[in-house]
Amino acid sequence: MSKGEAVATQPDAPASRNLLLRVLAAVVLVPLVLGCAYLGGVLWGALVTLALIGLFLEWLMVVGVLGQRRVAMAGAIALAVAGACLALARIEPALLAAAIGLVAVGGLASQRRLWAVAGFLYAASPLFAAILLRADQQLGFAALIFVLLVVWATDIGGYFFGRGIGGPKLWPRVSPNKTWAGAVGGFLGSLVVAAGFAGAGIGRMVPLLVVGGLFSVAGQLGDLFESAVKRRFGVKDSSHIIPGHGGLMDRLDSLVAVLVLAAVFGFVRHGADGIGRGLMVW
Repeated sequence: MSKGEAVATQPDAPASRNLLLRVLAAVVLVPLVLGCAYLGGVLWGALVTLALIGLFLEWLMVVGVLGQRRVAMAGAIALAVAGACLALARIEPALLAAAIGLVAVGGLASQRRLWAVAGFLYAASPLFAAILLRADQQLGFAALIFVLLVVWATDIGGYFFGRGIGGPKLWPRVSPNKTWAGAVGGFLGSLVVAAGFAGAGIGRMVPLLVVGGLFSVAGQLGDLFESAVKRRFGVKDSSHIIPGHGGLMDRLDSLVAVLVLAAVFGFVRHGADGIGRGLMVW
């Protein structure tokens, strides 16, 4: 092999290792998430609560507030109590715990107060959305799987289209690696998922295609938002807790946005006890 050939192949090695780590992490995490989602109840509530407490702490680390231990403790305890109440179908106490946590985080933060409060809201919103979405006894599981698959298909489509096609950057000042080809690939992936659900008789084709497309766009905007926050504070990865994926913020950025949007759709159409039906039945 010539020296030029060796140099040319070097950039592919880290990418290949990263892809392998991503796949291996997915092999472990996807069955765990799907299993807890299927069982629902306390198990799903516990998984979501732990993940979003971790998300809140990572946010505090990124914005430089994690050192204020009282802020981190107050927010984590409030999220834990709210998650436990939601898992037990006690919405009013969950709302009260979240409200107290929000006030406590804002009151205890001695600096970057708005960023600390934003981090609590960033974690609490999907906490309510994920647990209440699954709580629908009729279509909660189907709705949750729809959301997860749309997010995953968007991520996978964006990764392979972006790397395979390349081309103009989507927003280089915020996320220099994302391309318009990746955005289109992710969008197409979401349509495939929506068409699959409609073909299986879970929802109607046109509404699900529209919803799936909107969720894909929302997820990609959520990804860009998280990238903008990290860039604002000069952070590349929120952490390295998930091999090949970075931190919880890096992995959940799209899902946070889509879960909240899905819960809003479902709540507006069928109320708190029918969010899954409101999302899937048109």
